[in-house]
Amino acid sequence: MVVLATKLYVEGDARERALDSLRSLVDNEIGDLAAEFDLGVRHDEFPSVTIEGDDATVARNVLREEFGEIVPDLEAGETYVGTLESWDDDGFVLDAGQGDGVRIPTDELGLGPGSPEQIRDRYGLVQHVPLQFVYGGPNGDGSEPSRLADAERDRLYEWSRGDGRLNVNSATRAEVRATLNRAGHAQDYVTVERLGLLEQSVVCTEGTDPPGLLASVGEYLPAELRCVVP
Repeated sequence: MVVLATKLYVEGDARERALDSLRSLVDNEIGDLAAEFDLGVRHDEFPSVTIEGDDATVARNVLREEFGEIVPDLEAGETYVGTLESWDDDGFVLDAGQGDGVRIPTDELGLGPGSPEQIRDRYGLVQHVPLQFVYGGPNGDGSEPSRLADAERDRLYEWSRGDGRLNVNSATRAEVRATLNRAGHAQDYVTVERLGLLEQSVVCTEGTDPPGLLASVGEYLPAELRCVVP
């Protein structure tokens, strides 16, 4: 079994659509392998994929690479993926399936000056977005603090150097694309990048104003929306 490092936190019809989307994503990744899979959702909202078949080991590795994996135990110095659970004056808290969460102190975010709230605004970080981090050790035991991974910092810095983005949670990639097109913005974005199952990043075309795009489509998406303005 592989527990995927992306959350399924919507309810009702949206939950069924999200499960269908995840099933399609998993099938796209491992459908050509000699493996069968079943999807489940843990009590903490992380999806689990049970895999059987001759290629089960390969299939698990493919999903770990694509989504990141929630593991039972974290080892100091290793890189993992957690979802942005909360933030306060002291830093970010990531949910990596460990109950209390993994705290990334403000000084270990490595994303420039400002408070955690200001940094979240600058990089358009919606709640539940998956982020790579290097685990320092159990919080409060005197070990090294956990920090954002270098690859994650590089990715977010690249966002701030582009043509702008609109980041969204609580919606699948297909739902975001359909909403943009219905609202008449088909020419205002390059693509919709999937950050997690329900977290997407709309990559704007040159000349598109991300705050203007947010104002136009916000009423159609019952979600958190945040802009990255270059």
